[in-house]
Amino acid sequence: MSTLDIVGLCGSLRSGSINRAALNLAGSLMPDSMRMEVVEWREVPPFDADLLAHGYPAPVQALRERIRRADGLLIATPEYNFSIPGVFKNVIDWVSRGEDQPFANKPVAILSATPGPLGGARVQYDLRRVMLFVNAMVLVKPEIFIGGAGGKFDAEGNCTDETTRKFVGDQMKSFEKWIGMVKRMA
Repeated sequence: MSTLDIVGLCGSLRSGSINRAALNLAGSLMPDSMRMEVVEWREVPPFDADLLAHGYPAPVQALRERIRRADGLLIATPEYNFSIPGVFKNVIDWVSRGEDQPFANKPVAILSATPGPLGGARVQYDLRRVMLFVNAMVLVKPEIFIGGAGGKFDAEGNCTDETTRKFVGDQMKSFEKWIGMVKRMA
């Protein structure tokens, strides 16, 4: 089996983001057949159809091509005001423009971490709806909502909770299988 190339996207720009820690945890728990590169998107401008009329800005084009080349996409995002962080939704809006948008038929897994008890359940449902519209192939289960995340990661971003490690590891095993299933359907 060849190595599966996974792009990791964090819905938060904050350097100390709990979701960044969760994304890194998932990367460390991936089966040996998977390798993840966390891709930065800080330079993506606010969506503007006038800009798009002149072509994709370089950071958008680079992100589109990187996602296109990947075998799968792993998203870890916080929940802001019961939904998707605005700056992250902006990235999705840019990447999804055009007939050749790279989310189509792309296997995607989602996880979220929050200090609150729900672990980002509301953001995941909104994000799943958006990804469905762009024809992404989102892994349904297991769903990973890391509630009370502040007590499950140390100051260096390492997960200290074995139950969380198990859930995230199980999702990565399921994601590996899901990517294979989606490839067979294509």
